[in-house]
Amino acid sequence: MGKRASDAVEYLMERLPVPPVVGVILGSGLGELAGRVEEAVRIPYAEIPGFPASAVVGHSGVLVAGRIGGVPLAVLSGRIHYYEGHSMHAVVQPARVLALLGCRTVVVTNAAGGIDRSLRAGDLMLIEDHINLFGSNPLVGPNRDELGPRFPDMSDAYRADLRALAESVARRCRVPLKKGVYVGVHGPSYETPAEIRAFRTLGADAVGMSTVPEVIALNHMGVGVIGISCITNMAAGVLRKPLVHEEVLATTERVKDRFVKLLVALVAAVGEGRSPDTLLATTRSARRPTRRPAGGAAGRSPARRKA
Repeated sequence: MGKRASDAVEYLMERLPVPPVVGVILGSGLGELAGRVEEAVRIPYAEIPGFPASAVVGHSGVLVAGRIGGVPLAVLSGRIHYYEGHSMHAVVQPARVLALLGCRTVVVTNAAGGIDRSLRAGDLMLIEDHINLFGSNPLVGPNRDELGPRFPDMSDAYRADLRALAESVARRCRVPLKKGVYVGVHGPSYETPAEIRAFRTLGADAVGMSTVPEVIALNHMGVGVIGISCITNMAAGVLRKPLVHEEVLATTERVKDRFVKLLVALVAAVGEGRSPDTLLATTRSARRPTRRPAGGAAGRSPARRKA
């Protein structure tokens, strides 16, 4: 691994209470989970070797390590964005460090604009797949063979077994969870209505300015990814109103209780340490039909209409 990553890992391993098995990356305004970490150790990014500081409102820029429900985890409260002027390698450095610390599963979250007209501000959306429109890729340049292969497979970037687990956890928690495709763009300007129409034609359901680079880097390293978008506003042209960052922060504040409830339960489920095969068998079993009282199934996730 590169010297900057190895320096960060060495620095953190000396300070973390226990090596994490689950990582969480929190998007704009979604830092509430960090306050739920037990036995928490908080380390500002500025103190970690090789970590660029986040300068975006809604991103505190602190690594929080400890436990949730007994599960050792590391939470990146805030992320680095490509539009801030960082290189792609710098953008994915914190995600790579999570993997090098021992996280075999990382939950990646973001604030996103809704493209699919069935989505509403405040919805949570499980990311099924993504479209990379950043115009770049964090794997450009010499391959680091010790991290992963030159041409990593991205056909299951958001692993099917982990998506099934997330849906099962959401049903159990009675947290509505929609599903869709996320398109990642360069930013920082919001998209035009014409661009949103084009993204809809491509099959995108939500749009944002993050996540995709980190997911590529994590897949390169063989780390399982769960992606969850908080739909904070409808994208340009869907509603007749201007887009402002304050709306993003207001919406995440409104949904924080549901969001944290889901993430806490998801971390506990992922952290049980089961193999992917056992995980998939368990989630399939959870979805088998059971006898229900008259009146239908409670807690069923809302139906989704393709745009």
